[in-house]
Order: sequence, then structure tokens, then C-alpha cells
Amino acid sequence: MNQLIKPKVTLVGAGTGDPELITLKAVLALNKADVVLYDALIDKSLLKHAPDKAIKIFVGKRVGKHSCPQDETNRLCVEYALKHGHVVRLKGGDPFVFGRGSEEIDYIEAFGIPTEVVPGITSAVAVPASIGIPVTKRGVSESFWVITATTSYGELSRDIAIAAQSTATVVILMGTKKLDEIVKAYKTAGKSDIPVAIIQNGTTKEEQFVAGTIQDITSKAHQAGIAAPAIIVIGEVVKESYRLKEVYEQTVNIGH
Repeated sequence: MNQLIKPKVTLVGAGTGDPELITLKAVLALNKADVVLYDALIDKSLLKHAPDKAIKIFVGKRVGKHSCPQDETNRLCVEYALKHGHVVRLKGGDPFVFGRGSEEIDYIEAFGIPTEVVPGITSAVAVPASIGIPVTKRGVSESFWVITATTSYGELSRDIAIAAQSTATVVILMGTKKLDEIVKAYKTAGKSDIPVAIIQNGTTKEEQFVAGTIQDITSKAHQAGIAAPAIIVIGEVVKESYRLKEVYEQTVNIGH
């Protein structure tokens, strides 16, 4: 290794799809990057914050399309840090919210390479907010859960059935493929009438969403063609959205 090279890896949360939601600290880290390893959900305009001479490599993964397995990404972080210096690992949302950031840090640090983490705005909060849904509201919801729908074994997270028993707002990430199972868990808990919203490509120009209740959300999502990447929000706070009030006012009128 060149003695002038000082290896370092910075895990940077890029925030949600809107490129303006990246933090100043993240931009400053990109300004000093020698290499940028970026994910699939990153807005490509963010790469302009890195120097022109910086090496920029796509290491993203999509559902069912693993263009760069995690082990390979870990290896590249180490390899490029040793060869070129400062590697910015640019990840969607926040690196420590279902982003496997902790695993990457563990691997990199095992090689004696210093690391830093720059938190990002998580889609679990920002995407609901983008359509006016507050994850908490006084008198409506005292807490919120953030759950990944799919475990590392490909099964529905057991936490969803537990969360369905509470009055908390439940935000489910990576859940579109498990929507039928999520609905079943809530129906089993006697929550068929609870409001639900599904937001696809939140905070981007391609954003679209659908809202309803546990009883009808599956058919509505199918009719609207909602697909990944999407966030599922379940709870009474969904009705608090100014953009969704008409949906729930119609539901109340139909009910009467």
C-alpha cells in the first residue's frame, strides 16, 4: 500500500429518494471521497457532490436482483480503501435502519481501517410525512414501530403479529411481497377496519400511493399497480393526512 494513502470508509445515509433530503454532513463527506460505492435507490445526481476524479461504482441490490452480493460489497470497501484512500459507501435512507451498515462496519474494522457513520433521513419517517402522515400525533398514536416484513430466512417477521395487537403506528419496510400475509395478521388481531397507506417511490417524482383499510388495501394496491420499493403505514394516523382525508371521508359516508 502507498504510504501516502490513508484508508478510511465513511458510511453515508443519503436519505430518501429526494436528493435534497441528504444532509450537509453527507455532502461534505462526498466532497472528500476518492471512491463512492453507491446503492440502487440513490438519486444519481448525488454523485455530483463527489470530485470528478473520484471512482464511482454501483453496488446496488434490487428485490430479486442482487447485482452485487453483500460479501462482495464488503470486500470492495476494504480493497478500494487500501488502494485509493477515502471510500464513501453511499446508502439509501439511514445506514443503520435495515441497511446492513453495522455488518459493513464490523467487516471493515476487522482490517484495521477506520470508519465513520453519517446518519441519513430514514424513509420510515420521511416517506409517510411526504404525503402528510405523522407517525405520531397526540391523542392518536403514542408510538411507532418500524419493522422489516421479511426476515433473513424469507419469512414474515413475527413482530408484525405482535405489533398488530398494539395501538401504535406500524411502518413496514420491504413489505409489498408480503402484503397478503400482513393483512392476514391484522385480520387475525381483529383490526380489519384500521387505516392503511402504501407509498411507492416516496419523496420522488415517481411517487404514488394508495390508501384504504386492512379490509380493502390488497385489492386497492393491486388496482393501482403498487410495487416495490414501497412503505406500508398502518394505524389511525393515516387518516390524519391532509392528502388522504377525502379517502376516509368517503369511507365514513359509505359506512352510514
